[in-house]
Amino acid sequence: MPTRVQEWNIAARCRTLVGISDAGLAAQMTHEIERGNPEVSVHIARNLPQLVDLMGQHSPRVILLDDDLVHGAPLMELVRQLTESASVVLLAAPERHAEVIRLVAQGDVEFVARIEGFIPLAAGLVERRLRWATRSESAFGAPSAGMPEDVAEIFRHDINNPLTGILGNAELLLAHGAHLPATDMQRLQTVVDLAVRLRETIRRLSDAWDSRAQSARAG
Repeated sequence: MPTRVQEWNIAARCRTLVGISDAGLAAQMTHEIERGNPEVSVHIARNLPQLVDLMGQHSPRVILLDDDLVHGAPLMELVRQLTESASVVLLAAPERHAEVIRLVAQGDVEFVARIEGFIPLAAGLVERRLRWATRSESAFGAPSAGMPEDVAEIFRHDINNPLTGILGNAELLLAHGAHLPATDMQRLQTVVDLAVRLRETIRRLSDAWDSRAQSARAG
């Protein structure tokens, strides 16, 4: 039987915020998400201020956002801000995909077109993002005896050094790529964005490993 601490940790990993103004759709989505994962904790926001308030209260791991909730606010900017706190699964009309395509390409957002059969798909993507969050958290728990003590240095040098080369060359091509087609320039920009994101992730993971390794040695 799980302890109360373990139960709390499971609930924390499974917190999901559903931002949908339509009560019927919100209920259907919540039912589908909970059916796929009984441990999930779903909170519903019916408007944008409530969404912001619930984010502060519950720190969700995944946000399922219906673009109807946005009511004319800049979709790209809002979704980008949400991704700073949680993974986002966006429900929207098919034609809105182009507005957030960069965030989708970067892996920050899952886009679900609001067409027939979209509810199970959206719920499945929420479940997948919750699993990723759990795996990311557990992968860097207490240092394992099977891992080398200098794993943080491996991250910083064996991965970061080649990544710096990729980033530098991509930025150089961007700087001298006026003759390139617009689609190629956009792809290069995506490479730069992804490299910067990966570099920051490596930095955070390296720091976290160092901190936990030091705590394990002190204990």
